[in-house]
Formats: sequence, structure tokens, C-alpha cells
Amino acid sequence: MSGHSKWATTKHKKAVVDAKRGKMFAKLIKNVEVAARMGGGDPSGNPTLYDAIQKAKKSSVPNDNIDRAVKRGSGEDTGGADYQTIMYEGYGPAGVALLIECLTDNKNRAAMEVRTAMSRNGGSLADPGSVSFLFHRKGVVVVPAEQEGRTVTEDDLLEATLEAGADDVQDLDGAFEVLSEATDLVDVRTALQTAGIDYDSAEASFVPDNKVALDADAAAKLFRLIDVLEDLDDVQEIYANHEVPDEVMAALDAG
Repeated sequence: MSGHSKWATTKHKKAVVDAKRGKMFAKLIKNVEVAARMGGGDPSGNPTLYDAIQKAKKSSVPNDNIDRAVKRGSGEDTGGADYQTIMYEGYGPAGVALLIECLTDNKNRAAMEVRTAMSRNGGSLADPGSVSFLFHRKGVVVVPAEQEGRTVTEDDLLEATLEAGADDVQDLDGAFEVLSEATDLVDVRTALQTAGIDYDSAEASFVPDNKVALDADAAAKLFRLIDVLEDLDDVQEIYANHEVPDEVMAALDAG
């Protein structure tokens, strides 16, 4: 299983008390605003907005902030920025492939900040198309195993989502990742809701076809680079094709 997924899940659990919560809130709000601009302000008719709102709520973003973002994006309120999505491609320590998704109102600023962060932390930007072919767009729903009044199993998830288009269920040690084609994401998420199964997030993501196994030194360097990139206001998501063995991850956690 993916060491990065475990690491990301651990980070998610700590997010509520993390000092970076303000930046996380800002990024989630930006997603809500852009989703409303692209598909309208009614979540029932805009699945991307629905999922952006749910992700924001599950990360404890105040409802008032979410509502204002929807109104800005849909044009009901003024003051929304003209955000553009830009994908940068590059390599990190040990040759790990990186896709860095930015949502920005200033392309020059985003490019400069990403380039600087990469060059100062053992990474380098690459030409468009040189990295993206290593990934495929997938629907990814993260489901916690322990839910109110029940423990969800892999069999429960397969039974609920196979007919809706799920391709695979991966164990993340305390949570599960339900994978599908990106076009089946809404159906899979709806199937989970129908089955009464809660989820932490549902979004289209870039999943690597193959992964690079890392030792402790390379993993520490990569995580440091990802932390620096995530701290940039314009960076929304980072996708990487690395894998960290459980014993290496345990050593890093202990250190």
C-alpha cells in the first residue's frame, strides 16, 4: 500500500490542531469558490461543489465561510478572484515524480514560488507532459473504518460500490481508499451514502501507475519538499509516485 497515503491520512487526523489550519481553510474555501463559479451555486446540481463543500465541512471550516465562498463564486456576491488551475510537473528527491496543482489569480507568482521551493529542497521542474503520463485521473473516496455504531470492512465497501463503478479498495490502516474512474466518482460517493457509510473526502485525483520505493533519508527529504510546497498559498494538491515501506514510515514517525 502507499506510504504516502498513510502519511496523508495521519496528517489529516492532526489537521484540526495543526498550526497551518488557517492556510488549509483558505485552500478549501478557494476550491468551493471555484467550483461554484464553474458549475453554479446549487450543490444538488453541481457535484464538484457538493464534494468541495463536504470536504470543507469535514475539515471544520465554518459554515458562514463556506456560504460566502459559494456566493462569491456563483456571482451572488462580488469580490471573487479570477482563479486559474495550473499543473506543474517535476521531480523530487530519489527521482520521485511530482504533479503540483495550483489554483491561482497570478500565474507568474505561482510559477516563481513553486520553482523556488523545488530548487531549494532537492527538486526540479520538468517540461509539461514529461511526468503526467506516469499518472491516471481516478476517483478517490477515503472512508474511515471506525464509524458511529459500526466498523466498516473492505467487503462492506465492495458490496456497496462495485455496481456503481468502483475498481479497487485499498486498506490505509484505519481507513480505506475506494478507487474508480473519475467519471464514476459521483456514483460511487452516492452509493456509499445510500448504504449509510460516511466518508472523509471524495475527489478526482491523480494516481500513479508505478511507485518509487524510498529509504528513510529519501522519504524525509521528499516529505520536507512536500511540506514546503503545501505551505504555498497557490498550491492546492500534490501528487507523487513514491512508496514508503511500513518499517521506514515507523522509523520516521519515531524520529
